[in-house]
Amino acid sequence: MPLITVIIPAFNEASYIEDALKSVAFADELIVIDSYSTDDTVAISKQYADKVLQRKFDNFSNQKNYALEHANGDWVLFVDADERVTHSLESEIIQTLQQPKHHGYKLNFPHFYMNRFLYHHSDDVLRLVRREGASFSGDVHEKLECSGSVGTLNNHMLHYTYKGLGNYIRKKEQYAWTQAEQLKKKGKKVNWFHLFFKPTYRFFSSFILKGGFRDGVPGMTVAAVNAYGVFERYVKLYLLRKGLR
Repeated sequence: MPLITVIIPAFNEASYIEDALKSVAFADELIVIDSYSTDDTVAISKQYADKVLQRKFDNFSNQKNYALEHANGDWVLFVDADERVTHSLESEIIQTLQQPKHHGYKLNFPHFYMNRFLYHHSDDVLRLVRREGASFSGDVHEKLECSGSVGTLNNHMLHYTYKGLGNYIRKKEQYAWTQAEQLKKKGKKVNWFHLFFKPTYRFFSSFILKGGFRDGVPGMTVAAVNAYGVFERYVKLYLLRKGLR
């Protein structure tokens, strides 16, 4: 059986990280990469993790690549502090890695909002990879890459991503500024297509095409906030280009 390293990036996640660490206790090595938390994140992590690394945050890719350099496992699983590996997913990971057919595996993440999991608002994300040849790129929505083919596991990773509506909107605001700055560096301009059509299509895609309407009011709320996030991205780009920030 190959060795498994779990890497968890964290910043002020004292209320979440203990459950995340407990859910990956099956791993051979646990690494927390902390961005100098000011709460009890580090103290809690030291009770469970084999290594607690600290690095000043510049972007998500660099944080995770730094942790990768300190990993010893043949395979690496990336888990956020607000995510949980279920027993069924744990069993599937262990069974799959006994005779792996790919160099990486995507996991499905149904989002948790308004006290329910939104199975029609989910993402398939590459999170389990062979350590050799794996790396991250990108500043905000970082992308994990591996050196070979990619498969998909069947069982879900639980994701408690939305800590209330206010937190969700603030997260979108933060991402929007970073994304707008990236677009400005690329010389992108803003027009009515970006301000009207793109947010409208994001709502339509999330709520209709992906079946978000089946998740009821929570599904509609998530679709609306996602559309708002797209709108904010281009409003902020306009402000940056006009020097109004």
